[in-house]
Amino acid sequence: MKPDTDGHVHLENGPLSVDYVREFVNAAAQKGLKHLQILDHTHRFYEFAPMYEDVIQADPRQKAWFEKKQINSIQDYIQLIEACRKEEFPIEVTFGLEVCWADFRREFLAEQLAVYPWDFLVGSVHSIQGRLYDMDGWSREILWEKEPAEWIYRQYYDQVASAMESGLFTQIGHPDVIKMYQYDPGYDLQEEYDRLCELARKHHILLEENTGASYRYNHPDAGLAPAFRETAARLGTGTITASDAHYPKHVGMNFDLL
Repeated sequence: MKPDTDGHVHLENGPLSVDYVREFVNAAAQKGLKHLQILDHTHRFYEFAPMYEDVIQADPRQKAWFEKKQINSIQDYIQLIEACRKEEFPIEVTFGLEVCWADFRREFLAEQLAVYPWDFLVGSVHSIQGRLYDMDGWSREILWEKEPAEWIYRQYYDQVASAMESGLFTQIGHPDVIKMYQYDPGYDLQEEYDRLCELARKHHILLEENTGASYRYNHPDAGLAPAFRETAARLGTGTITASDAHYPKHVGMNFDLL
């Protein structure tokens, strides 16, 4: 069945404006989508800065990267959402946040996320003990070449599981994106697929069929690993198609490969 939803697109590289939102909406409508979920990373918003101390301290390059990302207040985003709710769009448009999850942020996030009744909340793991795993400029140097791949994979999946158990999220972002550089995990990932699918079903959380790794990192999987997808289907775990688009042109990207 052809996907009709893109559950994960970012305003990150543009202004928080109705006109910019409309660019994403029009791109989705042109591709035959009926529902678009718009979000942005918590690292864009000043109010969430205190939870990134581990990322900032891990490497000067991460500190510089983070400081460039901090450009808005969460209130700016909320005002945009309220403005968009007064607009007429050709498809259904909903709004949420992509939250950079780590266990120690749980209490802080529970308070910060309560500032607005979001349509959805995506919990995603973007770092391993403060080290970003997907930055071409430095991630291999500070993480992948320093730690065993099995340890990195296990840390990642443990954090994804804890995000599910937190009770904060309706959706998990790119649940197996840690595979992006195609390092051998060193163990059978079926145990992770079983665990995450069981947790997602138990907590009524959607797992993303996220195509971002396929068009950004040339990973052969269009979305979830085939065994992960099969496990979700077998256990009745809900999934949602997601492009992880950071530009309008990437909305619905590679959905035809799913």
